[in-house]
Amino acid sequence: MTRQPLQLLRQTFGYDDFRGSQREIIEEVISGRDALVLMPTGGGKSLCYQLPALVRAGVGIVISPLIALMQDQVAALAQLGVRAGYLNSTLERDAARRVEQALRAGQLDLLYVAPERLTQERTLTLLEHVTIALFAIDEAHCVSQWGHDFRADYLQLNLLQERFPHVPRIALTATADARTRAEIVERLALGNASHYISGFDRPNIQYRITHKRNSRQQLLQLLRHEHGRDAGIVYCRTRKSVGNVATWLQGQGFCALPYHAGLPAEVRQQHQQRFLREDGVIVVATIAFGLGIDKPDVRFVAHLDLPQSVESYYQETGRAGRDGQPATAWMAYGLQDVANMRQLLMGSSGFPEHVRVKLQKLDALLGLCEITTCRRHALLRYFGEHSPDHCGNCDTCLAPVETWDGTIAVQKALSCVYRTGQRFGVNHLIDVLRGKETEKVQQHGHQRIKTYGVGAELDDTQWRSVFRQLVARGYLQVDVAGYGALQVTARSRPLLRGEESISLRRDLPEKAAPRPRRERRERQLAAGDQALFEALRQCRLSIAQEQDVPAYVIFHDATLMDMASSRPLDAAQLLGINGVGRRKLERYGAAFLDVIREFDAAPAVAGPERSGQ
Repeated sequence: MTRQPLQLLRQTFGYDDFRGSQREIIEEVISGRDALVLMPTGGGKSLCYQLPALVRAGVGIVISPLIALMQDQVAALAQLGVRAGYLNSTLERDAARRVEQALRAGQLDLLYVAPERLTQERTLTLLEHVTIALFAIDEAHCVSQWGHDFRADYLQLNLLQERFPHVPRIALTATADARTRAEIVERLALGNASHYISGFDRPNIQYRITHKRNSRQQLLQLLRHEHGRDAGIVYCRTRKSVGNVATWLQGQGFCALPYHAGLPAEVRQQHQQRFLREDGVIVVATIAFGLGIDKPDVRFVAHLDLPQSVESYYQETGRAGRDGQPATAWMAYGLQDVANMRQLLMGSSGFPEHVRVKLQKLDALLGLCEITTCRRHALLRYFGEHSPDHCGNCDTCLAPVETWDGTIAVQKALSCVYRTGQRFGVNHLIDVLRGKETEKVQQHGHQRIKTYGVGAELDDTQWRSVFRQLVARGYLQVDVAGYGALQVTARSRPLLRGEESISLRRDLPEKAAPRPRRERRERQLAAGDQALFEALRQCRLSIAQEQDVPAYVIFHDATLMDMASSRPLDAAQLLGINGVGRRKLERYGAAFLDVIREFDAAPAVAGPERSGQ
């Protein structure tokens, strides 16, 4: 490895050294070879193409699927002194022309392009007349038709190899199982690319999944007890529920903004900008929101409805805690979620094989929801990664799940489904099992079948848990054409015959949240340091507002925390703080040093308490 990339890393980006496999990836691309990179969100993927673009001759072309975020990405690079621009449909003609002129004149280090813009013949012709350092295909999993974020425009990106055969290409993603990786390689013609798989673990994220009782109240408990002033994302399945939940959260005193594809583009843009640039904003969204989000201080991601797959879940929860600080991935799900998602998948267009794979992926997610062992271990195992059996930072590790022998209860439940003709949903089945004399029971004569009243030992909530677990484990299936009717599967026969036994998880009332493995770093600061940290944040906010950019593009929270704890007094000491490069030192060093000096000059604010005297 030459010294130049490391010098650039320190002087431009302000980092002391490379992390994980960054060094090898960067060396590979600088040498002109292709690479496929799988790296968890927040693991430093962007450096893997930004730095080689600065080392190699020409401009680095970055294909990114989310045009709304390009402006902020370019603004963040400008803070580092990197010459960057973007081309997408949001630019006026004159603005686009100026970017193209800068490109022709060799005045850009990086150019971000939307895939639909890149594949236009006019753009390709333009690129053929400039020196290109590399092509970076971000969010490369979007090329997979089996995946959760498929973008049709990505299917045309194999033309890069055809039109620019001597330009190295680097494809990057945080989410790809073996099938998706193979599809990326095939569709992007990356057969000769080196593969770098850095691992999927995000140890700072605490994974918690609970059964749904009153999802709004459960969410409210999470926010008020743990994330009262934090930025976060709440995912809902439908546009209607997004609007309703956002309005309800506003009524509870939170700054909550809706985001879905049915809103006008200018409203979506405004809400996204507020989320990126203000503190403590919660976005309530469908999956239309989030791809490419690089806000580092998202402290929680909550799901009020079931995602489609483990990949979707991992991708969406990965938007929390990009700064490496503790974050929460929380989800509430119930039997109705399973029925809704199966109905959605069965009704989707596509080849039968496509639908079958999606149903398999849903089943894998249900398995993760109902597992009684470590969730992180199961999540990583899904992506083919070995990990310890206990992570110590998920709900099942922090509060081990109780189980009970549910064999007899399950036999009663399965028999009731069968004897009522496999035409009824869970509510009616519970009424039959508990011997309730409802109008529907009387109408269908179900008070005369053998399973009527045999389940009085369990209450409605307990029976609902039994049915939910049986569906999740494949002993029952939801008839999506029959309004949620439950049907027995071939897998249930050994249980009905008494040839197998089964243990079920015991759903207990939700307690206070488990204590995270690590307290948030802000809370570890001494009282005087915490106060200085807040003063530094206010300084950063003022600068960001003046420049109309997100605060985190000035400095990340982690950089401000280091300033608060080490208290540099001159430019040389400030340059030693992780995240402070020469360009940012020149632009902002004096302002932040003034805050620190003024703070130290006020002994009543920071004195004996900080020194421990």
